[in-house]
Amino acid sequence: MNWIDTAAVYGLGHSEKVVARALAPYGDADRPYVFTKCGLVWDENDRGVEPRRSGDPASLRREVEASLRRLGTERIDLYQMHWPAAAEPVAEYWRVLLDLKAEGKVRAVGLSNHDRAQLDAAEAVGHVDSLQPPFSLINRAATDEIGWCHAHHTGVIVYSPMQSGLLTGAFTAQRAVALPADDWRSRDAEFTGEQLHRNLALVDALRPVADRHNSTVASIAVAWCLAGAWPTRGSPPRSSALAARARSTAGSARRTSNSAPPTSPTSPTRSTAPAPDTETEGGDHEPPRAPSWP
Repeated sequence: MNWIDTAAVYGLGHSEKVVARALAPYGDADRPYVFTKCGLVWDENDRGVEPRRSGDPASLRREVEASLRRLGTERIDLYQMHWPAAAEPVAEYWRVLLDLKAEGKVRAVGLSNHDRAQLDAAEAVGHVDSLQPPFSLINRAATDEIGWCHAHHTGVIVYSPMQSGLLTGAFTAQRAVALPADDWRSRDAEFTGEQLHRNLALVDALRPVADRHNSTVASIAVAWCLAGAWPTRGSPPRSSALAARARSTAGSARRTSNSAPPTSPTSPTRSTAPAPDTETEGGDHEPPRAPSWP
């Protein structure tokens, strides 16, 4: 493991403190890269209130200082705008992130949960180093944005590649029915009704692919996401045996998914407002509610 992805809003600051404790034994030269996010602001006087989206320049500057303090570091390796702001235009808050990079407070800056038009607006101001969209065999809605990243030499970090547990190979219809009411998946279309049936049929179709490659359904799901070989800025060509195996297993998965019962081509990407979380998987799937952030 060489990087940790978190966000200020996870646990309302608590997650960053946990990361800081995990990194404490390591020097700056030995520690993993640290990625975190901004743009979701909570009320310290009432932590039960839903965090609000903000791209206010003064707020973003307060947020980065608070994250640096909680993380116990002098510089964040990747700083991402968590969601599009409710009021401020992309160009306004993106300029702030570029300024933070120029000032040395962060090494790279990116966007999470932004669409192609928003990427264009940001790129017109300054280069977008990374995009973090949801993407999986079930939810392929970010395909266009990933293609944009390919064309613009922007790195991609997808989240929910196992669709919040559906593609692990261990999820069942019985488990879906037993989900507690406070688990957002109990209300999500992908985990109920006909769509759940189609998703589990896809998983069953992947099992022989996993067996053929002496692997697991979860590994096949991740390999499928990796097999596009989306470029990361400055990364070497993917010629390793691992990459070749990812392409091979994903090729089998792609053929299988094309013949399996159809899944929704544009699985929901959250209703209004967002790394991997229960297993850093899918914690961003529904709008933020302060007490239950993963």
